[in-house]
Amino acid sequence: MKNSFLLAAALVFAVPATVSAHCQVPCGIYDDDNVIQSMHTDWVTIEKASKQIIELSKDPAANAHQLTRWIMNKESHCQDLQEKILNYFLAQRLALPEDDAAKEAYTKKLTLCHEIIVTTMKCKQSTDAANVDKLHDLLHTFQGEFGSKE
Repeated sequence: MKNSFLLAAALVFAVPATVSAHCQVPCGIYDDDNVIQSMHTDWVTIEKASKQIIELSKDPAANAHQLTRWIMNKESHCQDLQEKILNYFLAQRLALPEDDAAKEAYTKKLTLCHEIIVTTMKCKQSTDAANVDKLHDLLHTFQGEFGSKE
Protein backbone atom coordinates (compact mmCIF):
# COMPACT_ATOMS: atom_id res chain seq x y z
CA MET A 1 0.00 0.00 0.00
CA LYS A 2 2.81 2.36 0.96
CA ASN A 3 4.60 1.63 -2.31
CA SER A 4 1.42 2.29 -4.30
CA PHE A 5 1.04 5.66 -2.64
CA LEU A 6 4.65 6.56 -3.36
CA LEU A 7 4.30 5.45 -6.97
CA ALA A 8 1.14 7.53 -7.41
CA ALA A 9 2.80 10.57 -5.84
CA ALA A 10 5.86 10.15 -8.07
CA LEU A 11 3.64 9.98 -11.17
CA VAL A 12 1.80 13.15 -10.21
CA PHE A 13 5.06 15.05 -9.92
CA ALA A 14 6.65 13.40 -12.95
CA VAL A 15 3.90 14.33 -15.39
CA PRO A 16 4.47 17.88 -16.63
CA ALA A 17 1.57 20.16 -15.79
CA THR A 18 0.40 22.43 -18.55
CA VAL A 19 -1.47 25.48 -17.43
CA SER A 20 -2.73 27.95 -19.95
CA ALA A 21 -3.37 31.17 -18.07
CA HIS A 22 -2.78 34.82 -18.63
CA CYS A 23 -2.89 35.80 -14.98
CA GLN A 24 0.02 35.83 -12.60
CA VAL A 25 -2.32 33.95 -10.29
CA PRO A 26 -4.70 32.07 -12.62
CA CYS A 27 -7.98 32.80 -10.90
CA GLY A 28 -10.23 33.12 -13.96
CA ILE A 29 -12.12 36.19 -12.71
CA TYR A 30 -10.63 38.88 -14.92
CA ASP A 31 -11.42 39.60 -18.52
CA ASP A 32 -9.91 42.22 -20.78
CA ASP A 33 -13.16 44.06 -21.49
CA ASN A 34 -13.91 44.54 -17.78
CA VAL A 35 -10.42 45.84 -17.12
CA ILE A 36 -10.68 48.19 -20.12
CA GLN A 37 -14.05 49.44 -18.87
CA SER A 38 -12.50 50.19 -15.49
CA MET A 39 -9.78 52.15 -17.31
CA HIS A 40 -12.47 54.29 -18.93
CA THR A 41 -13.93 54.89 -15.46
CA ASP A 42 -10.48 55.99 -14.29
CA TRP A 43 -10.34 58.42 -17.20
CA VAL A 44 -13.78 59.89 -16.41
CA THR A 45 -12.62 60.49 -12.84
CA ILE A 46 -9.32 62.04 -14.03
CA GLU A 47 -11.23 64.38 -16.34
CA LYS A 48 -13.71 65.44 -13.67
CA ALA A 49 -10.98 65.86 -11.05
CA SER A 50 -8.94 68.04 -13.40
CA LYS A 51 -11.91 70.31 -14.02
CA GLN A 52 -12.71 70.48 -10.30
CA ILE A 53 -9.10 71.30 -9.44
CA ILE A 54 -9.09 74.17 -11.93
CA GLU A 55 -12.35 75.54 -10.54
CA LEU A 56 -11.42 75.13 -6.87
CA SER A 57 -7.99 76.67 -7.47
CA LYS A 58 -9.65 80.02 -8.11
CA ASP A 59 -10.02 80.35 -4.32
CA PRO A 60 -7.65 77.81 -2.80
CA ALA A 61 -7.93 79.15 0.76
CA ALA A 62 -11.68 78.61 0.82
CA ASN A 63 -11.49 75.27 -0.99
CA ALA A 64 -8.34 73.74 0.49
CA HIS A 65 -9.95 70.52 1.70
CA GLN A 66 -11.94 69.82 -1.46
CA LEU A 67 -8.97 70.79 -3.62
CA THR A 68 -6.76 68.34 -1.74
CA ARG A 69 -9.35 65.57 -2.07
CA TRP A 70 -9.70 66.07 -5.83
CA ILE A 71 -5.92 66.11 -6.30
CA MET A 72 -5.58 62.88 -4.32
CA ASN A 73 -8.47 61.32 -6.25
CA LYS A 74 -6.90 62.25 -9.59
CA GLU A 75 -3.53 60.84 -8.46
CA SER A 76 -5.17 57.62 -7.34
CA HIS A 77 -7.01 57.03 -10.62
CA CYS A 78 -3.93 57.89 -12.67
CA GLN A 79 -1.94 55.38 -10.65
CA ASP A 80 -4.67 52.74 -11.01
CA LEU A 81 -4.75 53.21 -14.77
CA GLN A 82 -0.97 52.91 -15.03
CA GLU A 83 -0.97 49.78 -12.88
CA LYS A 84 -3.63 48.14 -15.07
CA ILE A 85 -1.47 48.73 -18.12
CA LEU A 86 1.69 47.54 -16.36
CA ASN A 87 0.44 44.65 -14.25
CA TYR A 88 -2.42 43.34 -16.35
CA PHE A 89 -1.70 44.08 -20.00
CA LEU A 90 2.08 44.31 -20.21
CA ALA A 91 2.81 41.59 -17.67
CA GLN A 92 0.05 39.18 -18.63
CA ARG A 93 -1.64 39.93 -21.93
CA LEU A 94 1.09 41.14 -24.25
CA ALA A 95 3.39 38.27 -25.13
CA LEU A 96 6.51 38.53 -27.25
CA PRO A 97 5.61 36.85 -30.54
CA GLU A 98 7.55 33.85 -31.68
CA ASP A 99 7.25 34.63 -35.37
CA ASP A 100 8.40 37.72 -37.24
CA ALA A 101 5.01 38.30 -38.84
CA ALA A 102 3.40 39.18 -35.50
CA LYS A 103 6.19 41.48 -34.29
CA GLU A 104 4.75 44.58 -35.96
CA ALA A 105 1.42 44.17 -34.15
CA TYR A 106 3.30 43.49 -30.91
CA THR A 107 5.39 46.65 -31.32
CA LYS A 108 2.26 48.69 -32.05
CA LYS A 109 0.58 47.46 -28.84
CA LEU A 110 3.74 47.93 -26.79
CA THR A 111 4.11 51.49 -28.06
CA LEU A 112 0.46 52.21 -27.27
CA CYS A 113 0.88 50.92 -23.70
CA HIS A 114 3.92 53.13 -23.21
CA GLU A 115 2.14 56.17 -24.63
CA ILE A 116 -0.78 55.65 -22.23
CA ILE A 117 1.58 55.33 -19.26
CA VAL A 118 3.41 58.56 -20.20
CA THR A 119 0.22 60.49 -20.95
CA THR A 120 -1.27 59.35 -17.65
CA MET A 121 1.90 60.59 -15.92
CA LYS A 122 1.34 63.98 -17.57
CA CYS A 123 -2.25 63.96 -16.30
CA LYS A 124 -0.86 63.40 -12.80
CA GLN A 125 1.47 66.36 -13.15
CA SER A 126 -1.06 68.92 -14.36
CA THR A 127 -4.66 69.68 -15.19
CA ASP A 128 -3.90 70.35 -18.87
CA ALA A 129 -7.03 69.39 -20.81
CA ALA A 130 -4.89 68.46 -23.84
CA ASN A 131 -3.34 65.58 -21.87
CA VAL A 132 -6.74 64.43 -20.60
CA ASP A 133 -8.15 64.52 -24.16
CA LYS A 134 -5.13 62.65 -25.53
CA LEU A 135 -5.56 59.99 -22.83
CA HIS A 136 -9.22 59.62 -23.83
CA ASP A 137 -8.26 59.04 -27.46
CA LEU A 138 -5.49 56.61 -26.52
CA LEU A 139 -7.87 54.56 -24.38
CA HIS A 140 -10.29 54.20 -27.29
CA THR A 141 -7.44 53.09 -29.55
CA PHE A 142 -6.33 50.70 -26.81
CA GLN A 143 -9.82 49.23 -26.57
CA GLY A 144 -9.71 48.52 -30.30
CA GLU A 145 -6.38 46.73 -29.92
CA PHE A 146 -7.02 44.75 -26.73
CA GLY A 147 -10.81 44.53 -26.37
CA SER A 148 -12.95 41.74 -27.71
CA LYS A 149 -13.71 41.79 -31.39
CA GLU A 150 -17.45 41.19 -31.03
